[in-house]
Amino acid sequence: MTSAGVEAKKKNKLEPARIRLFGSLQRQRLLLTFLLGLATLALYYPVRGHPFLNYDDDLYIVYNPHVHAGLQWETVAWAFTSFDASNWHPLTWLSHALDYQLFQLNPAGHHAVNLLLHLVNVLLLFWVLERATGYLGRSAMVAALFALHPINVESVAWIAERKNLLSMMLFLLALGAYGWYAQGTSRLGVAAKRDRNTPSRRRREVGPLGRYCVVAILFALGLMAKPQIITLPFVLLLWDYWPLRRMFVTSQTAPAETALPTRSFSWLVLEKLPLLALSLASAVITLIAQHGSGAMSGPHWQPFPIRIGNALVSYVRYPGKALWPSHLSLVYPHPGTSLRTWQALAALVLLLAISALAIVERRRRPYLLVGWLWFLGTLVPMIGVVQVGVQAMADRYAYLPFVGLFIVAVWGVADCCAEWRVPTAWQAGLSMAVLLALAMTAHRQLGYWSDNVTLWSHIVTVEAQALHSNPDDWVAENNLGHALLNIGEEDQALAHFRAAVAIHPSDADSNLNIGAYEQGHNDLFGALEQYKKVLAMTQSTARLNAVTRAQTFHNMGLAYRQLGDNAEARESFQQAVNLNPDDGESWLGLAITAHKLGDVNEAIPAYSQALRIESLDWGYVLLARALEQSGRKQEARAAMQKATLLSKNFEQTQRVAEKVLAQ
Repeated sequence: MTSAGVEAKKKNKLEPARIRLFGSLQRQRLLLTFLLGLATLALYYPVRGHPFLNYDDDLYIVYNPHVHAGLQWETVAWAFTSFDASNWHPLTWLSHALDYQLFQLNPAGHHAVNLLLHLVNVLLLFWVLERATGYLGRSAMVAALFALHPINVESVAWIAERKNLLSMMLFLLALGAYGWYAQGTSRLGVAAKRDRNTPSRRRREVGPLGRYCVVAILFALGLMAKPQIITLPFVLLLWDYWPLRRMFVTSQTAPAETALPTRSFSWLVLEKLPLLALSLASAVITLIAQHGSGAMSGPHWQPFPIRIGNALVSYVRYPGKALWPSHLSLVYPHPGTSLRTWQALAALVLLLAISALAIVERRRRPYLLVGWLWFLGTLVPMIGVVQVGVQAMADRYAYLPFVGLFIVAVWGVADCCAEWRVPTAWQAGLSMAVLLALAMTAHRQLGYWSDNVTLWSHIVTVEAQALHSNPDDWVAENNLGHALLNIGEEDQALAHFRAAVAIHPSDADSNLNIGAYEQGHNDLFGALEQYKKVLAMTQSTARLNAVTRAQTFHNMGLAYRQLGDNAEARESFQQAVNLNPDDGESWLGLAITAHKLGDVNEAIPAYSQALRIESLDWGYVLLARALEQSGRKQEARAAMQKATLLSKNFEQTQRVAEKVLAQ
């Protein structure tokens, strides 16, 4: 137990009535663990009935052929070499691949895993805090706030945010392992080791170096889930200050025989150098991935002074969301030039004032400085100084940083209640009222995620109400259009696509959707003109542009084929597969148009590639016919046999193949 833990234990001994209320300390710990788990499951259980979100879930799971391959060596190799989704996070990809292997495209299973990970994080946070500080009730309250706060709904209810949950779990494990490592470096631990004379006991003892390696491994795994935890070495320095109190001795430090050995600041920094090296490597890889994808460029990119101003204002808006979690949204549009200088300066003054208060109180209330700097520091990678994407801030970014604010709030209120001698019953009642209010708000927020139309309609409404300086959000309009399109409300969808284009004329996705609508309503020439606009908007080599361009060329191929221009169709499909080799539909389109043009030598490998990505009974029939036309009769029979095995109605399969080739 740390020195802070010893101090808390002494305090608990002065309050025997409270200890006896539920029996031993161990029973209290088990009861609180059970209650935390029960509250978390009760709040989030409805998420199992929610669908995939039409925003990143398609990229991560629904239409990802690598994830659909399940856990195999090819998937592992791809996960560790891919910069898809603007990130390098192989552990996250493998997690989704395992989910797909278990649940396929049943979203309930994927949601259940997210819920399970959040539950684990809640209990880990409770365990790590209680182990480090010795305060059982306060640690449980921090974990309860983390479990029930509405701002965390986004991280749990959004399957694509698996990376948030995974990285947080490994972050907390690393934080707990660091306390174990610090115990291993204590004078008490060294003395105890000298007294262990039995060989078996000596073999079981893990030395400080081994414990440090465990911390490093957990940190590396966490970075491979999501690089948001890149600031762990900084958090460990804060943890050295409080609650471990390794940095220097204060008046509140426990007696020397029970305290961890103190170290100089420079020694503690040197101790973190291997972890800082991991952080640096992760930062470089992340910047390469995000720059290559185009996430750090494009029309949404803001000049540095505007990014600094938005960062300052966001640093103030986040605690506001912690205290009063209203108008929560999946997307908070960047204010851009609408942000006023006085707003940034006012935010800076407020941040400096809070920081000064935390510094002044650092000896008497060290948790104020630690919790506040935890919040400020862990939010640095997501605060927008290095801009990634179109958002000004995001609820999911608060999943880790808000732990610091929760520590400040819980320890601060508890100390004030102790000074003012507030009765325990009043403290318990206040705590339950806060948690009940948060749970009710979180339940309501979770309800917005029940389907895509409800969610995006809510977001459009929130942005119109809350962001008076920038009331229109083209991202929400576009995704609401997608959601309506998926339920057959095409005309309503078109209205939102046009609204998105009116707000942001150079948004390629909205323009692409308008073209698809026109194509679906047989305005093929109008659709082709729209697609040419999209190609003109996406000239850069960014990976996100490549995906959009591939889809555009695919749609153009279909339009040209409908017009009977198979030569142009083949060229369009060829461009599509060049840009996105994993698109089985484009490979199939290329194969069919080449087949129709009589070029079976091009059609055969295209059919084969398409069928490697997705097995289709009628696709094998077309492959068999192309093989037969080229004189490869034995291979043709094998392909036809494969079609027979896949088909439930072979006559119907043959009719589909004939119809596709005749169109």
